[in-house]
Amino acid sequence: MLGFLRVLTNKAVEANEGKPLPLVQKAFIGLTAGAIGACVGSPADLALIRMQVDSTLPAAQRRNYKNVFHALYRIVADEGVLALWKGAGPTVVRAMSLNMGMLASYDQSVELFKDKFGAGEISTVLGASAVSGFFASACSLPFDYVKTQIQKMQPDANGKYLYTGSLDCALQTLKSGGLSTALELLRMSWNAKYCNHLSAKYLPCGMFVS
Repeated sequence: MLGFLRVLTNKAVEANEGKPLPLVQKAFIGLTAGAIGACVGSPADLALIRMQVDSTLPAAQRRNYKNVFHALYRIVADEGVLALWKGAGPTVVRAMSLNMGMLASYDQSVELFKDKFGAGEISTVLGASAVSGFFASACSLPFDYVKTQIQKMQPDANGKYLYTGSLDCALQTLKSGGLSTALELLRMSWNAKYCNHLSAKYLPCGMFVS
């Protein structure tokens, strides 16, 4: 997604005659790059989710994928080619929200720390990474939860799935446990997600500070 982001950003800067891009335009570029990247990576993400969940299921319900390639093969053989994009809707929305929160806020924070506060390179990277990690987690966690629930669900004895779609999953979660349960689920995954986004931004993004 970073590759798509940089290509789109460079095109936008050229169209803007080299001037810094406004936050709204950065957010739109992040949304677009996230959507493209998610569409391409959705099959691999589906295989990863199913392999992670498999060991938690009863023995009779396990798919017993050997590796990611075997998982992709089995999905196509058992469910058809289009099944590779099962859950692609919430995956795309999650990636769009993640990119909008992480990448747009990172670029904006870099400009803020460097131009407004006169921070050095290390301080700029650390500060911008902390800000972008916060917004990435805040924007993507609800969609991340729904995406995972959709991708790991299996049909019951009658061939019916627990959720009919992303909206149904969100509504059932709220209905079964209320807003407090939904917030607790998000809180439980907050720390891990925030640290993951923070480290992911800090390690590769220093190259973009100049």
